[in-house]
Amino acid sequence: MSREQKAVERARKAFLTGRSKPLEHRIRQLKNLQRFLLEREKEIAEAIKKDLNKSEAGTQLYETLGLEGEIVLAVKKLAEWAAPRPVEKNLLTISDTVYIQPEPLGVVLIIGAWNYPWAVTIQPLIGAIAAGNAAVVKPSEVCVHTAKVMEDLLPAYIDKELYPVVTGGVSETQELLRQRFDHVFYTGNSMVGKLVMEAAAKHLTPITLELGGKSPCYIDKNCDIPIACRRVTWGKYSNCGQTCIAPDYILCEPSIQGRVLEEIKKSIKAFYTEDPKTCPDYGRIINQRHFKRIMAMTEDSTIAIGGDSDESTCYIAPTVLKDVQVNSKVMQEEIFGPLLPILTVSGVDEAINFINKGEKPLALYIFSPDDKVIKKVIAETSSGGVLANDCLVHYSVSALPFGGVGNSGMGSYHGKFSFDNLSHLRGCLIKQLKMEGVNDMRYPPHTAKKLFWARFFILKNPDLGWLGRMTLLAIFAVVAAVVLQRYLQ
Repeated sequence: MSREQKAVERARKAFLTGRSKPLEHRIRQLKNLQRFLLEREKEIAEAIKKDLNKSEAGTQLYETLGLEGEIVLAVKKLAEWAAPRPVEKNLLTISDTVYIQPEPLGVVLIIGAWNYPWAVTIQPLIGAIAAGNAAVVKPSEVCVHTAKVMEDLLPAYIDKELYPVVTGGVSETQELLRQRFDHVFYTGNSMVGKLVMEAAAKHLTPITLELGGKSPCYIDKNCDIPIACRRVTWGKYSNCGQTCIAPDYILCEPSIQGRVLEEIKKSIKAFYTEDPKTCPDYGRIINQRHFKRIMAMTEDSTIAIGGDSDESTCYIAPTVLKDVQVNSKVMQEEIFGPLLPILTVSGVDEAINFINKGEKPLALYIFSPDDKVIKKVIAETSSGGVLANDCLVHYSVSALPFGGVGNSGMGSYHGKFSFDNLSHLRGCLIKQLKMEGVNDMRYPPHTAKKLFWARFFILKNPDLGWLGRMTLLAIFAVVAAVVLQRYLQ
């Protein structure tokens, strides 16, 4: 057996012991995971500094702080999430017990991404643990140092049999995907997402795909342009543009393009100084392959701001491209780097048409003081999520589902959505071996009279309060008694 096979088999064997299911175990593991994030803060920050040049404060702000919040929420709400969920009854089931029981799926494979290697790898793990699953964690091999910290230190805090960390590259991931899982959770690009989906289909394994796409940003000419541009600049250049929900391009009217450029330039200077290369809060491209890919996108566009680069250190300055055309290289794929193209449109209607011609994005941003404009864009487009008058921060709201649609992914997570996504919501109905006379309508021989009563009980679904349900139950019992008496005669 390969190393990957052994890890999966151990995880399944551990799951079958049932020890991942008690709420006490889940809470204990979640608290241990939180303790890991706090006690190993230094090692985590040092690894990310080597991989992506993130500062220690930036690592906490964008990676571990959100994870701590998710853990606190899961621990607080777990008993509520895992409890049986009563559902509405129809007349046929009014005297029965009907509910939804969340149960663990089994063994989950989590394939993480490199751009936020802790946030997008550990957050699904929190959901998997909370839901009572075992989980095989596969961190991205691109973040070498972070993957090593996960592999070495995580097993010292959480159950290493239930939650093994498997490192390696493409071949190791392919070997994992050959195994049978009960759910696969992948974060990355759509090209690899298709391969993951194909591999999972061989075992009929359900999947969650958190992908990306070209997230548009429409700036209305009537909005507060300095504030809008400050927020767009932050959203775009955080993590050197390597964010799946970063604004990919700006749509605005020609009359405000000059002001947008001016305000973005001011914000870049305010955030990252005159020389972003020396700023500790400005990151680097993950490797030279991605550096070359990003730089090639600038070849047929006009650089309005930035453009400086250094291949030896994978540095690309915060860059804005103007007068960009639809067929420009930078518009052919998700940028995933610090390039911000500006395309001009005649207004919101043309912006909507432009957005709808492309694949559905993971995020869509609108900057406008007019609620009608915001609601129009929401109503006439489709995207994984929408955020008006800011960038990125919808990711931090645990009460919102985070996920894509169409080419930007499938399935969602965060908070209770993580728990539900990685649970089987099992429908349960418990009847009594009584009142058999009522069931006579469903037994052969089938008659017009039985069909009449069947239609009544199935199609009549009155919306009743507690008192109404009790009254109806009493009437139902009387009717059942009469029917039963006739049945016995």
